[in-house]
Order: sequence, then C-alpha cells, then structure tokens
Amino acid sequence: MACVIEPREALKDYFGFDVFLDGQEEVVDQIISGQDGLVVMPTGGGKSLCYQLPALCLEGVTLVISPLIALMKDQVDALHDKGIAATMINSTMGWPEQRERIERMKAAEYKLVYIAPERFRSKSFMEALSEVNIALFAVDEAHCLSQWGHDFRPEYMRLGRVLAELGRPQALALTATATPVVRKDILEVLALRDPFETLSGFSRPNLSLTVTSVNKRAAKYTRLREVVDEWKTGVVYCSTRKRVEEVAEMLHGWGVKCIAYHGGMNEAQREQTQNDFISKRADVAVATNAFGMGIDRSDVRFVVHFEVPGSIEAYYQEAGRAGRDGDEAYCEMFFNYADTRTQEFFIEGANPGYQQITEAYAFLQNDADENFEVFRTMDEIAEGSGIKNSMAAGSAISVLARGGYLERFDVAGKRMKGTRLKRPDVDVGELDINREALEEKERRDRQKLDEIVKLCYSRQCRQQAILEYFGEHDAPTCGNCDICSNNFGGELRVAAGDAEILLVRKALSGVARMSQKTKDGWQGRFGRGRVVQMLMGSKSQEILRVRLNELTTYGLLKECGTAYLNELFRSLHDAALVFTQKGEYPLITLTTLGEQVMLGEAECRIVWPDRYAGSDSALKEGSEIEMEEFDFDTHLHSRLKDVRAALAKKAGVPHYHIFPNNTLEYFTRLRPSSVEAGMRIKGVGEVKAKKYLQAFIDEIHGK
Repeated sequence: MACVIEPREALKDYFGFDVFLDGQEEVVDQIISGQDGLVVMPTGGGKSLCYQLPALCLEGVTLVISPLIALMKDQVDALHDKGIAATMINSTMGWPEQRERIERMKAAEYKLVYIAPERFRSKSFMEALSEVNIALFAVDEAHCLSQWGHDFRPEYMRLGRVLAELGRPQALALTATATPVVRKDILEVLALRDPFETLSGFSRPNLSLTVTSVNKRAAKYTRLREVVDEWKTGVVYCSTRKRVEEVAEMLHGWGVKCIAYHGGMNEAQREQTQNDFISKRADVAVATNAFGMGIDRSDVRFVVHFEVPGSIEAYYQEAGRAGRDGDEAYCEMFFNYADTRTQEFFIEGANPGYQQITEAYAFLQNDADENFEVFRTMDEIAEGSGIKNSMAAGSAISVLARGGYLERFDVAGKRMKGTRLKRPDVDVGELDINREALEEKERRDRQKLDEIVKLCYSRQCRQQAILEYFGEHDAPTCGNCDICSNNFGGELRVAAGDAEILLVRKALSGVARMSQKTKDGWQGRFGRGRVVQMLMGSKSQEILRVRLNELTTYGLLKECGTAYLNELFRSLHDAALVFTQKGEYPLITLTTLGEQVMLGEAECRIVWPDRYAGSDSALKEGSEIEMEEFDFDTHLHSRLKDVRAALAKKAGVPHYHIFPNNTLEYFTRLRPSSVEAGMRIKGVGEVKAKKYLQAFIDEIHGK
C-alpha cells in the first residue's frame, strides 16, 4: 500500500516524537502493509497513535468508531492542535451538518473522522459513506462489541455487517482490556481477514495497586483524605450518582478543587466538568464509570475506587487512568463486601429474564397508538410492565430492539425517546429470543463480580493476579502492590511442629464455635472480622452483646495480634479450609477439609504469615503490645513508607524486604529513639537494623 508520507517522518512532524513506544512501530508497519488487526495495549501505552499515524500515511479517510461523544471531541481537538484535519459525526448534529462533513470527506479534506456507532443504523448515512474513499476502519474500545466485555454496547454488534456493506475496507480493532474470550469475539464479530494480533502486555509497573478493607463509610473518608493529601491529583470512582455527589461535596468541604461527573448531567454539563479537569482547573474528578474513557491527562497521580467495581476489566481500565506519563502513581480500592449489593443490582438491571422481556413487549403492544408508537419514559414502561428494576426495563427494550421488534427514536421538542413497534403483527408468544444466551450472559456477569471479589480477598500479588486473569501466564510479581510490600504470606507448606498445627486448629475451632452445624454442612453466622475479634478476646460491644465472650475459644489466640490473624484467615481461605458464604453479608464457615484439619484427621498446606515461619520462636517473647493504646500518626506513617520505598529502590528489592507493613505500624506508634530501642520491635533483626533502621529513626525524629 502506497504511503503519502513515511511513518517516522509523520511521527516527528505531527506528534513531535523521535521514537515509538513499545509495540507501536510493529502495529503501524502491519497496518501500512494492508493487514487487518487486533491491538490490545494498556491504557497509557499509546494505542491512539496506532491508527492516527497510519491515517496520515495512507490515501483516503480513516474512520474511527468511538462510543462516547466527549471522547471524540477530546481526540479531535488534540488532532487540530497538531495540525491534522479531523472531525466527528454523532447524534448531536443534524443531517445537514452531517451531510456537509460527508461531502468534505468525499473531497478528501479530512484524514480522520470519528463516528458514533449508532450512526450506521441510518440507510442514507451508509449510502453516503459508500462514496467515500475509506483507508482504514478503526474500532476503538473494541471490547464494547463482546457481550462478555465489561462495557458491552449493543450498537457495536452491527459493525461486522457495516464492514461488509462498505466493501470490507481494511479494519483495525483496539482495546486496553480484553480476556481471551473477548478477543475471540472481536475477531469473529468483525470478521477480520487473516488479522495480526498484538498484545503489548497488560503490565503497568509504575502503578502501585492496593486493596483496603473498610467496614464503615467513615473509614473510607478518613483514608480518602490521606490519599488526596499525599497524591494531590486524581480520580475517585463511585458506583452511583448519589455517591458521586456525596463524595464531591465532602472533598469541597476539605477545600479540594474537584468536579463531579455522572450520567444524570446533560451533555453541556458533562463537557464543561470534563474540560475543567483536563485543563487542570480541578485537581480531583469524582465520577461514575462513564468518566475517563480516553481522558488524556497525564499527571493523574492516584485513582481511588470508593466501592468495588463490577469486574477486573473495569477496575484495571479505570486504575489505568493514573500514571499515563509513566511516573509513579497510586491506585487504591476500598473493599466492603456489602458494596457488592450495588453491583448485584446492576447485574439484575443489565440482564432481564425472558419473562421480563415478554412483559415489556406486551405492555408496548397494548399501549401503542395507531402508528404503533409509544410515548412513555423508561420508568413508565417499567411500571406498566411490572418490572421493579427500571434498568432491567431498559435492557429488555434493548434486547427487543436488537431482535428487530422495535426501535427507539427522538421525540421532537421533548427530552425523551419514543418507541416504535417495527413488527406489530408478532405476538408475545412468537418472539424469537435466545433464552440460553440471556442466561449465559448473566452467569458470566456474576462470574466477573466473583472474580474481583476473589482478587480483593487474595494474597497473591495484585498485578500478577490481574495479568493471569487476562491470559498472561507465568507473570512476575510486581514488587510494588500492597501484597508485595507486606511480608505476610511467605512459604506454602504444611505445618512445621506442634505449635503451628495447634495454631491452625485453634483458629478453625473459633470458626466452628461461631457457626452452626447442619445436615447439609456448616452454616456461617459471623464475618471474618468478628471471628478475629473473638479469638483476640476483644471487649467490644459487638462481642459482648451476642455473648461471644462466653465461648471456649474466646481470647484463645490473643498472643498472635489482629493483623497476623487477619492474614492467617486469608491463607486458610485460599487453602479452602474456610469459605465465604454469599448473601447480604460475607459470613465465613468451615469447609469439609477445614473440619477434618480441625479434628486432626487431615493436614493442610497454607501460605504461612512470616511471624510463624521457620520456628516456634519467631515471635519475640514478651514483645506483644496492644498497639491501639498508642497514637497512630497517618502523616508519619506515610513518610516512613516513603523512606522504605527509597531504600527498596536503591537496594533493588521489594518493599517488604526492608520492613513489612506491621513493623512500620510499630515504628509509627512506638517511635523508637535509638537503634537499640528499634531492635526490640517485631520484624527488626540485627542485619536489617544495621542496614536500614537509622534512616527510619531519623525520619521519626526529624533529623
């Protein structure tokens, strides 16, 4: 394929770069050679350039299919700043304006044109495009066309047919996150011809990923303030509009310059708030997941998920908004199992059952006028159909629209859409709906939620677990996440000696005493946190009120400490000795194997927290301290983490090789004034004290 300009020349002249980022040059070369392709490149990896640069080199127009109007505008504005002829066509424009831009496309006045996928429904639009010299058909955010992707958009499903109707121009699909199943769907739906596939890797080594367990909302705000104070610029993702407004109001109260962004805002409001953030008039964006797709602000230093998102794909793509400049960035998810109820609600809304779909169709048939049109809001359709979840009503309408039974249209002079029956003669019982596909989609959506909950509970390196989820096997540990920075969890082995065997049996006995044995197995009654409190001998009202202090296992493991027991129970969970029952609250109880180990009828292999690793004397005699009795200074703790990070970077080792998190907590609370005093703290041996301890003491006392 002939080039009107050489790629490296265009890279320098238009984008100001002398060299490509990893993976970009290979992709550009294959596109210019005329191949179809699929590109999976992490957020911040420069995937936009993979189609923008070839667009300059090829004869004709590159069409870019993009799901969000705000994303289109950002991209087009950025291209104009570089002197590149580009425009967009979407539903905000009338047909005369669209026609004018198509005429200019025919005249080769544009190199790139961004198009919303719903535009291809228009027959006149497709006819007009048939006269345009299309050099490349680039599908951005291509995961949207798979029902198993985390952000499925029904209008993307048409794109395979669109390519065929346009005579199959060269096509390229791009996304930042796609599992092997989603990648297979992309290739099949678009029917790419002998495509190349480029996976640049999902690893983001500059991101530090942390999951923080929180029991109450107040704890989230305390931690959020610490993150904002330390990292300054970032994004806070919330699950609902209501939470977005609440968090933004709290940030304003702290004096933080922030914007709130959610789907309830009109287009002008969304554009204004987004521009305020991109232009750096605001430091923090509080938003639902609609925000950030394609946002190009390089200095985002943190991303906080205020609640657990619905999938690992969504989490990692949103976390990837941080650190796009390649510098260090911090990502923290606040995890409370109760928050999964919100995601369960969304899953129910996105997956209407066959009965709900037929009820919606029956209501529309009965309510339609002589033109077979219905003028009802989605809430009214939900109420009339007897569907409690209005999201499910909207999803039912989408299923019927994809089946060709109806279509939605703009109502002149009103901010609403009407519904038109396209096949009014079809009776409810004659609807051709694939029930198995509906059930399978819901199963996969629930599986995605299970996977991210599993990630939150897991003691595996966060980045390693995520890379394995996306199909990168034998991925290394990152050395930078909360798991890698904490030496809880060492060697996977059976118990070494009677003390460790007894320790596990005591912990499992605590679970058994707080569970109920039934003919079907064990039934949990309390969460892990409450079990740990009981084993620690807590005198809190939560323990005393339900008389857990009267159990024979009360205070049985108080010498271990709360932090250690929490890590031990995570290991017991990973070893399938205990499990978490699903429901309104996460209740833990014994598995069959756990009961056998508790009774001494079986042995187990677990990842042992390091305080007990190697020998029974690893816990220093007489050193157990009730840490809560000493003040905890969050700012000092943060500074000590910075000291540890600097030492780890210099030594070329993971953070926990310097000192684990619990040792830093001891430093923060006890504030040793000498090396001798510091050596009396757990986790500080003679070798580490000699190499590292003085730096922490100097920081504690401002030397």
